[in-house]
Amino acid sequence: MRKKAQSKRTAHGPRHVTPAGRSVFRDLFPKAEAEELEIRSVLLTGLERWLSASAMTQVEAAKVLGVTQARISDIRRGKINQFSLDLLVRLAARAGLRPTLKLVA
Repeated sequence: MRKKAQSKRTAHGPRHVTPAGRSVFRDLFPKAEAEELEIRSVLLTGLERWLSASAMTQVEAAKVLGVTQARISDIRRGKINQFSLDLLVRLAARAGLRPTLKLVA
């Protein structure tokens, strides 16, 4: 059973609280958009971890991934809206992360 999101009052007005283990995207966006954002988030997080583990400079990583240094900076900053799903899949593949998709009914 899913927990419902809660709203609490603070001195600044109501505050939304997403329960642990639940995606904040599901609380903020329509279902289809939330699902895409969750997948993009997983890919972006994986790329950021790959960058951190690689110890490459942003310029070096940009050459490996075939993008500009500014795009690497966007990955580092977690700017999810700057990346389409297909671009994130291509970048993850170029990084050797072997992205896969699993469908659950």
